[in-house]
Amino acid sequence: KLSTFLLSLGYSHSVVDHSLFLKFSNSSFTGLLVYVDDVLFFGNCLTEFVSVKKNLHTVFGIKDLGILKYFLGLEIAHSSVGILISQRKYCLELLTDVAMLDCKPANTPLDPSVHLHQDTGQLYDDAASYRRLVGRLLYLTATRPDITFATQQVSQFMNSLTQAHYKAANRILRYLKKAPGLGLFFPRKSHIQVKGFSDADWGGCLDTRRSISGYCFFIGDALVSWRSKKQTTVARSSVEAEYRALAVATCELQWLHFLLQDLHTPLSKSHVLFCDNQSALHIAQNPVFHERTKHLELDCHIVREKLQCGLMHLLPLPSKDQLADFFTKALLPRLFQSFLSKLGVLNIFSPSACRGYYNHLHNWLSHLSLATNLPAVPASCPHSDYSFLYCISVIFDSAFCFFSFLFSVAIYMQSIVSSQSAMN
Repeated sequence: KLSTFLLSLGYSHSVVDHSLFLKFSNSSFTGLLVYVDDVLFFGNCLTEFVSVKKNLHTVFGIKDLGILKYFLGLEIAHSSVGILISQRKYCLELLTDVAMLDCKPANTPLDPSVHLHQDTGQLYDDAASYRRLVGRLLYLTATRPDITFATQQVSQFMNSLTQAHYKAANRILRYLKKAPGLGLFFPRKSHIQVKGFSDADWGGCLDTRRSISGYCFFIGDALVSWRSKKQTTVARSSVEAEYRALAVATCELQWLHFLLQDLHTPLSKSHVLFCDNQSALHIAQNPVFHERTKHLELDCHIVREKLQCGLMHLLPLPSKDQLADFFTKALLPRLFQSFLSKLGVLNIFSPSACRGYYNHLHNWLSHLSLATNLPAVPASCPHSDYSFLYCISVIFDSAFCFFSFLFSVAIYMQSIVSSQSAMN
């Protein structure tokens, strides 16, 4: 009913996600991100906001919650240098519910010396509580990329869990106890270019010997998408594992591109995808028949297709700068903290540190900007001045859905345009 009503008001579904409604006119833009009883409104036209709020209230009865501060368990803090998103309240509630609020903190979510597999000792007898815990950790990864790989690891043993698996899940909780307020930072001053990092851990799964793919994507200096996932088949070499990981990352990049097109967002430069495996880059850039790649599924060659059509540029980088490595294996504390700062994860309850942190992150990403002279992606529409962000709560049946990426993009666009408006 809500969808039909919004369409009657002139809104249209986003092509990439039907929970996102968009409306463009000559000089204004508005969007609504909807899930059941929660609606996030953003745009640059206050008149349209007042109008749609009035119409929604007439038909459904709504409550205007004002400037966005809390949305589906995500806490939003506004500062002079950007917007910060965390799940501190959710994290503390989780620690309280499992009686781990007074536990000893851990420096990393996963011990690098521990390699989980199915046969690791005595069985754990409370499978239901373990599954509930892993489910809550999965939701926490919406703003905590630092626990993504660890959560992916413990989520593999829902039906055959042991004491070792339960201990590993508890270590994630001990890590969360150290800094429950960690979250994502979206700086106000940043260019709009998509940069991605792709990596793989060859044969990382001890039970199946399948590799682990990992990727992360930035829009400007803001992390908006990341993933850690076991590959669907065994790779015959590390090069093959890296190439398969590139294919998965390319699909995500294509989706990001479609979303930015739906938002009519002009890009300052072409998309860039970084990989630290030279052989995988050569396979992608040299579409000839080869004995060692002839068995690869055709869908893996989406990398070549998107390179040829100009969607992206593939660039090499040193392994020490490969951020996607963060999503493929457990790291030692010092290296873990180094990657954490580069990903844009910080304690949102220490905003005084944001400016120094942002300068560090911006300088590091600029160091990787080997594609400075790449041609800009043509802008399809000038509507890019997102000037305010509101949250509406519509009274429907209570429910929950995970779509943090769209939310992150909306937040990020708001922070960018707020800065541009201030400078103008």
